[in-house]
Amino acid sequence: MEICRLPVSATQRGKLISAGYTSLSSLSSVSPFDLARDLQTSESEASEILKAASQSGRLDKTDGSHAIIAGAQTAWDMLHEEDLSRRITTSCADLDKILGGGIACKEVTEIGGVPGIGKTQLGIQLAVNVQIPVDFGGLGGKAIYIDTEGSFMVERALQIAEACVEDMSEYHEFVRKNFQLSQVQVQPKDFLKNIFYFRICSYTEQIAVINYLEKFISEHNDVKVVIIDSVTFHFRQDFEDMALRTRLLSGMALKLMKLANKYSLAVVLLNQVTTKYSDGSFHLTLALGDSWSHACTNRVILYWNGNERYAYIDKSPSLRSASAPYSVTGKGIRDSASNCKRIKIM
Repeated sequence: MEICRLPVSATQRGKLISAGYTSLSSLSSVSPFDLARDLQTSESEASEILKAASQSGRLDKTDGSHAIIAGAQTAWDMLHEEDLSRRITTSCADLDKILGGGIACKEVTEIGGVPGIGKTQLGIQLAVNVQIPVDFGGLGGKAIYIDTEGSFMVERALQIAEACVEDMSEYHEFVRKNFQLSQVQVQPKDFLKNIFYFRICSYTEQIAVINYLEKFISEHNDVKVVIIDSVTFHFRQDFEDMALRTRLLSGMALKLMKLANKYSLAVVLLNQVTTKYSDGSFHLTLALGDSWSHACTNRVILYWNGNERYAYIDKSPSLRSASAPYSVTGKGIRDSASNCKRIKIM
């Protein structure tokens, strides 16, 4: 059960969400004293909130017991589902290869790297590619793009959409002599209509939108990818209470994993880098610390090797560690070219 359904006042719900208590499970082990401190309220009011949460939790367990039992599945079923799982192409053959065919649905994939490496470009590319029709090997879905930095460029999305339509037209001409294939009927503007864009200006807005996603996706069940660009930005600004930050991030990660699994969609988290001191020297690492790395199924690190961009599988339960070159071109993400330079796209 979510906090938004808890039978308390709207003000109390707002305080709970702002303090990182977004589900009943997050209240299960907190004391009235600690809750009162986090909410900056009286201990008696905190006790009333915990009492309401306890009663609601008992009701949830009573109503949901059969659902939990019915939801069990065998490992064989899980393997069969994994074999049937669809993937979103990145438009780079080498990158798709190390990813097992592309970005997997029902999984959370974190993609991080230094500024200018192409994280947002890849995010926009995935928001377009998820819409490739099934007849052309795509998912025929829609995308949610959550922008925390203001880096999404609609003009760039249109460029990538135009290139995608061009690629589909070339593919159609190539195979039409031997196979019956539907005509390319989508237009670049259709791709833009199927990207649902959320602009986020604070960490509380980010939490609110992620809490709202399940309702939104249930009303738009053709959404097949959720992209957050970046998941890090607002959690690196003026956060003195690290315990609060950890609690907020953990709750957010659990919700995103649940969404990915429940609605068979891909969740892509774009992340920034920071410096870390170890073994007597500083080196770059993805932001939010080591504990955050457990929030994703797969972790991909983008980096420069000379003038060439590379992607590296840093963590995955099913993919082996490997690297692949890629390029950011006027058409979007593409196979690497040996003379690739750090060019400005727009």
